[in-house]
Amino acid sequence: MDGNNRLAIVIMAAGKGTRLKSRRPKVLHEIGGKPLLLHVITAARAIVEPDDIHVVIGHQAERVIEAVSSTGVRFVEQTEQHGTGHAIQCAAEAIHDYENILVLSGDVPLIRPETIQTLWSFHREQEAAMTILTAHPENPTGYGRILRKAEGSTEVSAIVEQKSLRPEQLEIGEINSGIYAFRTSELLAQLGKLQANNAHGELYLTDVAALLVSAGKKVVAVEAAQAVEVLGANTIAEMMELDATFRLANARRLMAQGVTIFRPETCVIDAEVEVDADTVIEPFVQLLGRTKIGFESRIRSYTVIENCTVGNNVLLRQSCVLTDSTVEDGAKIGPFAHLRPGSEIGPEAHVGNFVETKKTKLGKGAKANHLTYLGDAEVGAATNIGAGVITCNYDGVNKFKTTIGKGVFVGSDSTLVAPVEIGDGAYIGAGSCITKEVPANALAVARAQQIVKEDWATEKRAHQKKQ
Repeated sequence: MDGNNRLAIVIMAAGKGTRLKSRRPKVLHEIGGKPLLLHVITAARAIVEPDDIHVVIGHQAERVIEAVSSTGVRFVEQTEQHGTGHAIQCAAEAIHDYENILVLSGDVPLIRPETIQTLWSFHREQEAAMTILTAHPENPTGYGRILRKAEGSTEVSAIVEQKSLRPEQLEIGEINSGIYAFRTSELLAQLGKLQANNAHGELYLTDVAALLVSAGKKVVAVEAAQAVEVLGANTIAEMMELDATFRLANARRLMAQGVTIFRPETCVIDAEVEVDADTVIEPFVQLLGRTKIGFESRIRSYTVIENCTVGNNVLLRQSCVLTDSTVEDGAKIGPFAHLRPGSEIGPEAHVGNFVETKKTKLGKGAKANHLTYLGDAEVGAATNIGAGVITCNYDGVNKFKTTIGKGVFVGSDSTLVAPVEIGDGAYIGAGSCITKEVPANALAVARAQQIVKEDWATEKRAHQKKQ
């Protein structure tokens, strides 16, 4: 948008969040599979470039930087936390060259770019010194209330904290969200006048509104379209309410794009998940991380998929677990299959019940339908892996690869001791322990010779009766 070079966004992210009873910084708690702070940064990046976003950090600053440094934002350290006004004082040098700034809270994750844009546009239209984003939540208790100069007026006369409300003001439902726009010069002129004359001995950014009004400057307010966007969380329970709100909204977004989700309130779908139209997601499915699913696939109940790419017309049966893997078009997985990191399941391949794969590639139409472990392996197209087959890929120190060609038949209960290679079209007899290369189109049988002693059991039972 125009004017971005004159706009900075400051995100407050220095607090401890002591009421969460957690050792983790508040802004690193997660909803929708992402830290609270990362949600806010994502929304801010839709408005300005990362270089124009300044995150004020303090408590466990190193952890916060590590979690979001890849976003390209800048950091301002508030070594000691003495309130929101003090946080902006710490950022004064970083922002003084900008004409305007927006102040966001790092623990208000549901804020939308559209709402930030509304705040910024209204601030410019009104040519205000300060613009306050407000809301009308169902229960305003605990929030500061907005006093407008007159009914219907855009201008604000004061922000009154909950404990200071007079009886007749308790009915006011419009709250201060703690999200603001400022003309930078007007803000910086008032920062030095803030006083810590409150129970916590802190400098509050809220007090800038009263200072500006007293100085005859224009302070206005604009209401967010949805009150939930400006709500934070001070307890784990409140945070999980935000998580539920976010995930249900995310499910609705996918359903609006043509995805069928049965019982969406039971599904866990992270922020960055993508699903194409006509795919069906059954109850109690988890889609995590950066998972992508193609069209006309079906994900059955209790399946968990994390950071995977799933193609078109794929069937994932009940209770499968997939991590950091790829499943191509037309494949069928499960039930109770486990695809560990590095698994690549080719088109129309089958991975059946209680089959585990790790760093394994299955070619087109390959099948491993029952009770099998395939680790560090490559399996060619149209190969059939029998029940109970194991690739012995680890010798206690190093991992080794098993290579199985195209159109191979591996009999049930065989063990393939890596490194080993089996050529195209070969047959492995059931129960074999394969330790050497098997040429193409050969039969390999490696098991002890069967011995049959007729009437042995009859004679044994007779002997036992005599004793």
